Amino acid sequence: MKVRVKLFAAARQLLDSEWVDIELEQPATVGQLRRALMRQTPVLDRLVARAMIAVDAQYAADDAPVSDACEVALIPPVSGG
Repeated sequence: MKVRVKLFAAARQLLDSEWVDIELEQPATVGQLRRALMRQTPVLDRLVARAMIAVDAQYAADDAPVSDACEVALIPPVSGG
């Protein structure tokens, strides 16, 4: 299945894109999505390891299910000052 992931902040800048499509086997979890993101977009690997992933507008743990019907967002860590 193909899961479309909305990118924010540094992730969007690094890929110069608002979205990335990730291929996953069904059934899938957020943790599997995270690992697939790191494999399929190596430029994001360090960022993805620390990022929050939201599924249907709720932060999701790595064991949460994800499908191609879900709205998924990658939210990198931010710092301010």
